[in-house]
Amino acid sequence: MKLHNIFLAFGAAAMLASCGDDFLENKPQGSLSDGMMNNPENIDLLINAAYAGLYGFTNEQGDPHAFPLTNWSYGEVRADNAYKGGGGEGDFWDFHSMETFQYDPYLGNLDGKWFNLYSQLSRCHTALRVLKSADESVVPDKKVRMAEMMVLRGYYYFDLVRLFNKIPVVDEDLATADYTSVPNDKYTRDQHLARIASELLEAAKDLPDRQSEVGRMSGNIARALAAKVKLYQAYEQDPETNRVVGVNKELMREVVALIDGLKGYSLLSDFQHLDLLAYENGSESVFAIQFSTNDGSNDKGRVNRHNLLNSPGGNSPYHGDGFYLPSQDLINAYQTDASGLPVFDYQSLPDYSVVEFIDDDHQVLHNVGHTVDPRLDFVVGRPTITWKTWTSTPCQSWVRDRGTYGHNCAKRFWVSPESPDMVEGWPWGASGLNWQIIRWADLMLYKAEALIEIGDGAGLETARGLINEIRSRAKNSAWVKDFNDPSKNAANYSIGLYPASGWTQDYARKALRTEMRLEKALEGDRFFDLVRWGVAKETMTRYIDAEKDNRVYYQNASFKDGQEYFAVPVAQYNFSLGIYTQNPGYPSFK
Repeated sequence: MKLHNIFLAFGAAAMLASCGDDFLENKPQGSLSDGMMNNPENIDLLINAAYAGLYGFTNEQGDPHAFPLTNWSYGEVRADNAYKGGGGEGDFWDFHSMETFQYDPYLGNLDGKWFNLYSQLSRCHTALRVLKSADESVVPDKKVRMAEMMVLRGYYYFDLVRLFNKIPVVDEDLATADYTSVPNDKYTRDQHLARIASELLEAAKDLPDRQSEVGRMSGNIARALAAKVKLYQAYEQDPETNRVVGVNKELMREVVALIDGLKGYSLLSDFQHLDLLAYENGSESVFAIQFSTNDGSNDKGRVNRHNLLNSPGGNSPYHGDGFYLPSQDLINAYQTDASGLPVFDYQSLPDYSVVEFIDDDHQVLHNVGHTVDPRLDFVVGRPTITWKTWTSTPCQSWVRDRGTYGHNCAKRFWVSPESPDMVEGWPWGASGLNWQIIRWADLMLYKAEALIEIGDGAGLETARGLINEIRSRAKNSAWVKDFNDPSKNAANYSIGLYPASGWTQDYARKALRTEMRLEKALEGDRFFDLVRWGVAKETMTRYIDAEKDNRVYYQNASFKDGQEYFAVPVAQYNFSLGIYTQNPGYPSFK
């Protein structure tokens, strides 16, 4: 059962905890006595207010679609997986600036993201302050609830570090008057990650492995998130250049140990089950934002408003805004060789699945003879290809601005249009489908990555098995069928398993990084993966060069040194009264 009460109690909770003018300030409205705060019901409201930050539509935050926790704009549009989409370059220009690397410290979207994440941290801190002073005889779950808030806080801090690098660290004990005295350069990126992982593991000690209410932070979530944080930490960065200067094998071993300690998870049998509500809290889900419809709340329920802009537009049955479109480069990356393995140098091949547009009801695909990984048509909506279980039409003319962005749309994260799980009308394409922050496939790949970087022979072989298990799931999934002849596959699908022969550390590293992209495409992590591996500049430079012929607006785009992280927003520098320092690669504040 989903944790509906967290979101349903949000309205009352917001009255107890909401942000003031300062970016971190979060103080109760009105006068609440100690007795009221020690009331378990009121403490639960504060905890629920902290959880409601995951939903994103809180009274002090901006619209979640502009600052999405799903990180579709920050982690995928900024990478080589996706175009901004929508109604053209000027439609949400801030997103366009991320795609073309034109962002600077004055970009409003960056200030909004920073503010939102610290607002969410503030809710955690309000709950923690009250819990710390609560009598355990009155609040018997005090330690568990405090640990939940610590895990949630760790998740938000991890996002802040991946986005902004130089951030101030505050906690529940810091007085509001002292916020402006906290510098943002006390910790390096590596020190931030060490601090976050340590607190997550400390919190895990007071949490059950799994919670009876799905959606609450648990010991398993804490350890899984700690494993991800430590994986990032293991790639040591030079704080002056953001370059990866070493790989800490001991931390990699800790990643492996943490993941090995998580029990009871497995891959879903079919990749496409990831987009079905029936499986959303199933064996593969480790940490997910819980969404719902028909739950008693207003406006169709607590649906995923972070992705509100992204349902297919044009002539699609979703009638959406059509943002977040898969790149041609991503499509090309799904091509396979004669053994069904990825073509690592796919950019040397002609574009796969080139669309000839005749009219809204007629498109033709060219250059589709090459073999491709079947996940291509699980992830990407290509014209003329069957869309989920929709039988009225194939995907066609579902992109709003085809002249700018081409003809392909994102197929992941949407239920089929005829599904009773999809709400009618606004919000377009919405359903109660959860957003998976960490799924078991992620952890399998993280473990494989760690083992490959450790480099031991037995570990390399274990990594090969993990990658092949994920590929086997795709191989054994129900492949997409031809729209006009369901007895045929929609494309020339071929996916093979990596053999032991030639499985060196260098080759395994290429295989792992490719598999990470193909399996997790559009899930919000791609750019952060590139930064973690230290290949963001070379990858994005190669991508922009490859895409210039397809997307005219890339002609003047370029990735510059330092853009592994966003600039510290000017508005936050002003808030700090001038004590913040800027990230490398951007002009100094002074």
